[in-house]
Amino acid sequence: MPGQVDYYELLGVPRDASAAEIRKAYRRLARKYHPDVNPNDPAAEEKYKQLSQAYEVLSDPEKRKKYDQFGAAFQQAQAGGQWQGEDFQTFVFENFGAGDFASIFGDIFGDLGGIRVGRSRGRTAPRAPQRGQDVYHRLRVSFRDAVKGARREMTFTLADRCPECDGLGGKAETCPVCHGTGQSGQRGLLGIVSACPQCQGSGEIIAERCATCRGGGEVVRTRRVDLKIPAGVHSGQKLRLAGEGGRGFRGGPNGDLILELEVEEDPFFQRDEQDNITVEIPITVIEALQGAKVRVPTVDGPVTLTIPPGTSSGQKFRLRGQGAPKRGGQGRGDEYVVVRITAPKHLTREQKELVEKLAQTWTEEPRKAIPQGL
Repeated sequence: MPGQVDYYELLGVPRDASAAEIRKAYRRLARKYHPDVNPNDPAAEEKYKQLSQAYEVLSDPEKRKKYDQFGAAFQQAQAGGQWQGEDFQTFVFENFGAGDFASIFGDIFGDLGGIRVGRSRGRTAPRAPQRGQDVYHRLRVSFRDAVKGARREMTFTLADRCPECDGLGGKAETCPVCHGTGQSGQRGLLGIVSACPQCQGSGEIIAERCATCRGGGEVVRTRRVDLKIPAGVHSGQKLRLAGEGGRGFRGGPNGDLILELEVEEDPFFQRDEQDNITVEIPITVIEALQGAKVRVPTVDGPVTLTIPPGTSSGQKFRLRGQGAPKRGGQGRGDEYVVVRITAPKHLTREQKELVEKLAQTWTEEPRKAIPQGL
């Protein structure tokens, strides 16, 4: 039929694509063409409508089966002409119901700033107060902030429950069919009462669409938080900020913001799980032979380390209590200093003569114990 677009071609996936491949393709394209990303762009909005319709069909096994069987005929019947003259939120609201747009919206914008929010409750949620969704975010922190601790003001953007309609998508009224019971009043097989087809078991219907979220039930929300990073944190540890997550429903408490930390590596300091720190420092041949006092860095500043005469390259020295602080103030680790002997690349004539005289008196054979073959 003219004007119909092949859903598989639209999403750029083969006809035997898996559900995961279809979802991945949809998310990628929906991000690109979403009206909030492309304001005042009718072409992008139309593209987004087509993508949403294609995903709605291909993500449902039964609808996909019918589409594969009947093609454009099913597509025309599915669309029903309802795309004409409507914005994309109107289409979702009237065809899928309040709350389903929130699921799509959360999928698309849930990763802004690394944040992802779970799907909204939809129309079948209970009437009792509900706790908001927890929000998860991976936070990269510098090695110094992880070891020393820090305070940081952060801004997060997330798709959250609309404060105007409390996530309902509009003004809720008691269902006129079931009078708020959520039941159809007719008994099915085995005498089981089925859910009311009008309100889908919620006992309420949306009588007037919310002007703030346009029926979607969710809006983009920006949060500023004052974050304290404790000293001694490691990658994988989580910080929980109570009440900074998704909004609660019907007066329920907000969810929490949960930050999973990822500590950046330092080019010089290396820390293990016991909060011990290892550093490598170079020393000269003369310092190794005669011994020396050298300055070595620690996380709290430089200290003096005594190198004994005859030190070998790779030898390790321990500085007790000079490692990283343990989380919660439970002491500190140690620092291990590994020395590497560096040989000069260029010698003066006088230095070469002195080295030759030293070599003539040298009697030690360091490779004596090494076998020469199998």
